[in-house]
Amino acid sequence: MKILVINGPNLNMLGVREKNIYGDKDYKSLLSFIKKSAKEKGVSVKFFQSNFEGAIVTKIQKALGKFEGIVINPGAYTHTSVAILDALKAVNIPTVEVHISDLSTREDFRQISYVRLFAFKTIAGKGFEGYAEALDALKNLY
Repeated sequence: MKILVINGPNLNMLGVREKNIYGDKDYKSLLSFIKKSAKEKGVSVKFFQSNFEGAIVTKIQKALGKFEGIVINPGAYTHTSVAILDALKAVNIPTVEVHISDLSTREDFRQISYVRLFAFKTIAGKGFEGYAEALDALKNLY
């Protein structure tokens, strides 16, 4: 099974930004954690990170016919991007939305998720472990 893992804006700044919310592990540590989890679960992962909405939309579109699942942490685009939602709907690839922090305990504007309107599961507030749970959720579909 091939899974595309997409991380949106500012995820590349893990370990630097708001350590009280996101912890002190960096983005490279996140990728290592996901690679190890994927190997243990017998799935293949490819990574993509961008701070640009259009680049994320294009990557989702190019996933059609190449991946059986998407794990996406859209970052701040969670709350604003109808374009990312529309791209996910267009390709219709099973998708799990992941957030390192617990959005339900944060600012009011973070309670809105456009991606959640398509994703069959949302995992929030479990740190890096949320990505491993997302891989399991996708694997269990097949």
